[in-house]
Amino acid sequence: MKKIVLALSFMISSMFAHSAIMSCFDNADGTITCEGGFSDGSSATGVKFKVEKDGKIVFNTKMNEYSEVNFKKPSGDYTAIFDAGEGHQVKIKSSDITE
Repeated sequence: MKKIVLALSFMISSMFAHSAIMSCFDNADGTITCEGGFSDGSSATGVKFKVEKDGKIVFNTKMNEYSEVNFKKPSGDYTAIFDAGEGHQVKIKSSDITE
């Protein structure tokens, strides 16, 4: 009986789990827009966001009230990082960002 209760507790808690999601696109005007959120529909307002190039942070901010960030497109390769804490981080390489 205890095993059943434990299994049910685990199943119920996993139903409330959410995953971080982010998409980025090139605005074709020298800027990039990234939109973040969570799989359960939660807002990403205030979530940390940064852009790294060659291991250095070149842009650092937080998602705005619309769960978006706009930034000037760096030259060369870079990575956009949505950081909502441990286990809730999304990284998108510049080569995966399209118009």
